[in-house]
Amino acid sequence: MPRILVVDDDRTTRDLLRLQLRSLGHAVDTAADGAKALAAVERRRYDLVLLDVWMPGMDGLEVLGRMRKAADAPRVVVMTADDAPQTVLKAIRQRAYRYVTKPIEPRDLGALVTDALSAPREVSPIEVISAKPDWVELLVPCDRAAAEQIQAFLAQLESDLPEDVRTSVGYAFRELVMNAIEWGGGLDPRQTVRIACLRAKRMLLFRIADPGKGFSFSALPHAAVSNAPESPLDHAHVREEKGLRPGGFGLLMTRQVADELIYNEAHNEVVFVKYLD
Repeated sequence: MPRILVVDDDRTTRDLLRLQLRSLGHAVDTAADGAKALAAVERRRYDLVLLDVWMPGMDGLEVLGRMRKAADAPRVVVMTADDAPQTVLKAIRQRAYRYVTKPIEPRDLGALVTDALSAPREVSPIEVISAKPDWVELLVPCDRAAAEQIQAFLAQLESDLPEDVRTSVGYAFRELVMNAIEWGGGLDPRQTVRIACLRAKRMLLFRIADPGKGFSFSALPHAAVSNAPESPLDHAHVREEKGLRPGGFGLLMTRQVADELIYNEAHNEVVFVKYLD
């Protein structure tokens, strides 16, 4: 049975999360502050820690940093009502698995825990080059788990955008990053993709550079963008033959979402621009 530690100074939150997680079949312990959480992790191995940020004495990000030094460090999901960019970026630097805002709906909690428990025990670290809210720059290992992590974190940074814009931009960002990791990096975690996310008053910009040699659109039989509009589904057969994940509509839909999509000459670097008014 997976064992989870809930760390929160608010007793009502601790009790509610414990009841919800136990109803899902998990063994649950709780801690009311950072010192008690660290003591609990020293005594027992946990599969997952749900960790509040703002607690008296020692805040959650300091606790996270200390937990990461353990030989068998648990996955940690950071929870807070504070979605300030600085807090999100500190959580990335301290290698949190996810960052979620409170309160957490029961359905979302179940999906989050299932995802966290099924993920690899150790994900290659993401290097933070710039942590300014208007200029986030990262080196992300060419690993699908790392890509999913960074998408979840960056979604928090764009939480002030309208829901429809945030959803469409999030989809486009995910597809561009996954293409860079899968094709440019060959899913080799020793390789990295450089990602810059710039936010201006009237513009959102992603710049994604992968370590590959690049590509040409005419040589992408696995992608819908190379077959549309004449044969928009022909790529699906190619993907199945190659054993690729279902999809292939990413570049086509990304073009529809972007106001500007600019590639360098080799096509191993792309700039995505979305105007916000």
